[in-house]
Amino acid sequence: MMSRYAKNATIVYREDINKELSIIRIKPDEGEVAEFKPGQYAELAVPTPEQENPQEGVKPEKLLRRSYSIASNPSVKDALEFYVVLVPEGALTPKLWDLKEGDRLWLGPKVKGKFTLDGLPEDKDFIMVATGTGLAPFLSMYKEFRKSNKWNKYVLIHGVRIADDLGYKKELEQFAEEDPNFVYVPMCTREPEGSAWQGPRGRVNILFETAEAFENKTGVPLSSDSTHVFLCGNPAMIDTVQESLEAKGFTQHSKKNPGNIHFERYW
Repeated sequence: MMSRYAKNATIVYREDINKELSIIRIKPDEGEVAEFKPGQYAELAVPTPEQENPQEGVKPEKLLRRSYSIASNPSVKDALEFYVVLVPEGALTPKLWDLKEGDRLWLGPKVKGKFTLDGLPEDKDFIMVATGTGLAPFLSMYKEFRKSNKWNKYVLIHGVRIADDLGYKKELEQFAEEDPNFVYVPMCTREPEGSAWQGPRGRVNILFETAEAFENKTGVPLSSDSTHVFLCGNPAMIDTVQESLEAKGFTQHSKKNPGNIHFERYW
């Protein structure tokens, strides 16, 4: 009896940024990816042989699934791209880490999530703040809408430990060169003193301590009247930045009470 959790997709591309970060592209057996909106996520799993082909009358253990934000844009139909970090003590990522190009895995049939740009005005500045692999949804958003009039300015702030953790750095720097409405601010918290890194150091929340500090670094005003802020990644970062923004008149967005702070926690 074939299980509904049989492997149904193939890794067609893998790029290791370092020993703990990887970009992977997954192609479903159906040939085209499911419809999705930038900012949504899909589920991945690595089924055991028993889960793929359960014996008659034997109930296999529950499939271990994890959600990953999609980094590719919806107009790319042949594969989904994910930005993945290895969690050594995690239940799934060590298994995922052993897979190489050509290996197969399970891809959830439905794409989910409400962390999107739906319903937002198109004359605002969008400030996207990510830590680690929280960068993924902001990549999808920018790639999909970069040639539209979806925003006034698109500021992407990416906080990591060391410069080697800055996945997509060259691509993002290229976007910044080509697009006057795109601002890229990479930041490192633990980059050794004396290294070749010339960018800003410290946690991303320091940019939000004052509106002046933010505008000095990005060239974009930090105003609750003209700005929507999206936060994705470390929950501690989200809490700290949200508190700083609320002190400046920003409010958390909800369906019932529209605001200008949007967030997605990664654990």
